[in-house]
Amino acid sequence: MKQKINLSVPNLDAESILSNLKECIESGWVSTGGRFIEEFEEKIAKYVGVQSAVGVQSGTAALHTALRVLGVESGDEVLVPTLTFIAAVNPVVYQHATPVFIGCDDTLCIDPNALEFFLREECIRKENTTYNKKTSARIAAIIVVHVFGNTANMERIMELAAEFNFKVLEDATEALGSYYLDGRYKGKHAGTIGDLGVYSFNANKIITTGGGGMVVSHNEELLNKIKFLTTQAKTDELYFIHDEIGYNYRMLNLQAALGTSQIDSLEDFIEVKTRNYDLYKSEIDAIEGLELIRFNDDIRPNYWFYSVLVQKEVYGISKDELLLKLIEEGVATRPIWGLIHEQKPYRYHEAHSIETAKFYHDRILNIPCSSNLTSEEVEIVIKLLKKYKNNN
Repeated sequence: MKQKINLSVPNLDAESILSNLKECIESGWVSTGGRFIEEFEEKIAKYVGVQSAVGVQSGTAALHTALRVLGVESGDEVLVPTLTFIAAVNPVVYQHATPVFIGCDDTLCIDPNALEFFLREECIRKENTTYNKKTSARIAAIIVVHVFGNTANMERIMELAAEFNFKVLEDATEALGSYYLDGRYKGKHAGTIGDLGVYSFNANKIITTGGGGMVVSHNEELLNKIKFLTTQAKTDELYFIHDEIGYNYRMLNLQAALGTSQIDSLEDFIEVKTRNYDLYKSEIDAIEGLELIRFNDDIRPNYWFYSVLVQKEVYGISKDELLLKLIEEGVATRPIWGLIHEQKPYRYHEAHSIETAKFYHDRILNIPCSSNLTSEEVEIVIKLLKKYKNNN
């Protein structure tokens, strides 16, 4: 019988979770009210080093409301990476704004050199506002995605945002637990540097609430506005007065009940992921034609996803051929996302400096990385990678 090794699955402590869920059920607080929501928000805020946080029903809901409170409006443009999951880009369109795609560097995160070139060469400044020369649209914001738990160059990005006067929204949905070890933002967590940051607790994330997301900031006014909007924008809760259009985006108490137990185990999960990454790297980098993508040297990453670069001309088969072989062996493996500027809804949008993104898109596979992945399972994956180098 073939082994079954999952890609990235939840690591759940049934005893503590069942106790929390039992309290939710017995108290009747299973929806958008209940003590676990506030407890989870407080724990996340304390962990990442901000004053407070707001829980919502998904990372996408977090991005959507964040763009709205940052002032992104119809007709604006928002700078986004093309190498990301499409959920990082779709909320721009929810706000009737237009994404402009920027390529990545070797960290897989948005390339600050490409960003600077676009701003200086393709844009114009008028009265402290930056406009796209081609479209005359205002550059309102950038969404910075910290890909796979690696971190973008926030020093450069924040400098450019200040110079060209646009808002910075950090998509740290994959990077809870990653923080900077050096530079201006030493000790700062991914998601806490820009105007707003968001996290996701989807089932494949490093901690999970099944679904769910969180918005963090040092700006209490922005967070209060997000909490207001995500609870249907009630101006008067007693008499149900609504002066704005809001959303049913508030985190559920049931979700938060999962999260309050998960966050306490986050550092333990990162320890396991670090150990497995080091084990993978020492073996994979010795296989000609394969390379485990490194994380930045100046950060403590959460090691959420492991990415293998496959060079067909050396390894002997392509990443797509290797993908199918591993799946046949019972090892869950996936390619990186399809580049967003090539997706049908965005095919005619502007895209700049995307060559590096194309290079990695054509060569990267994600291999098993769960926080409950055993050393024995890692060894099985490595053995198969060696096998297909020798027996293509």
